[in-house]
Amino acid sequence: MVNDKELLADRFEEHRGHLKAVAYRMLGSLAEAEDAVQEAWLKLSRSDADDIENLGGWLTTVVGRVCLDMLRSRTRRHEEPLDDTFVPDPVIRPLATIDPEQEVLHADSVGLALLVVLEALEPAERIAFVLHDMFAVPFDDIATIVERSSAATRQLASRARHRVKGATPSTEPDPGRQRQVLDAFMAASRAGDFEALLAVLDPGIVLRVDSGPLVGGAAASKVVRGAKPVAEQAMLFRQFAHYMQFVSVNGAVGVLNAPEGRPQSVMAVTVVDGRITEMYILADPERLAGLDLPDLAG
Repeated sequence: MVNDKELLADRFEEHRGHLKAVAYRMLGSLAEAEDAVQEAWLKLSRSDADDIENLGGWLTTVVGRVCLDMLRSRTRRHEEPLDDTFVPDPVIRPLATIDPEQEVLHADSVGLALLVVLEALEPAERIAFVLHDMFAVPFDDIATIVERSSAATRQLASRARHRVKGATPSTEPDPGRQRQVLDAFMAASRAGDFEALLAVLDPGIVLRVDSGPLVGGAAASKVVRGAKPVAEQAMLFRQFAHYMQFVSVNGAVGVLNAPEGRPQSVMAVTVVDGRITEMYILADPERLAGLDLPDLAG
């Protein structure tokens, strides 16, 4: 009996990475994604695994149902729509690990800009889009999760696809070019060069800062629009620019601000035509403390 349990656990572990990637895209939270995967394991351990023909498909469906419940619960808890300042959990790695060919294949390689757009979708739309468009799950299988007909599920994914396409601009794919633009931004910040900051920021840039519910004052959560106001924000916090270091944030070049090794913020950007069009900063102390940060000392 013990051997059967261990064998089942080994088979589950073969699918863990895929399941966490699915759950992360659905939830935008690494901790909640881990909870969803653990719930799938509990359901599997209580099931008759011998009757499951396609374990990977079965587990993906279970994770989809768990995530749908979590998204619906999240929606019920928020009487108002999710705050515009919300920034999803970033996946951070040392920049040296970026390989453009391999990074695309990595389970966590999905940009923060896309995750922000996904947050605005209805729960069933998000499930349908993620499972079908990102993981090629057939609509018939997704229909059982969202409790709709296959045709209605197809419409859910189509609506989501239209919203995603309209809200996520084409970004600079070259990590070297991303770094060049961010380097110019950081150099201008360190030097306090306002004109140089304006030169690297798109006129219509949107800055989203998520500092959590407990941080107030100048560092509080906010959405800032326009190159001049965003440059003014950069000038306001220029003393921290000396602690910034390049990291990989969800497969793209980003910045970690960690004075004395203590993470204070993580920044991701969208670069279009050599300028920063979107900036996402997570500065919530509680959520930063829960992230799996790489050892960047070397």
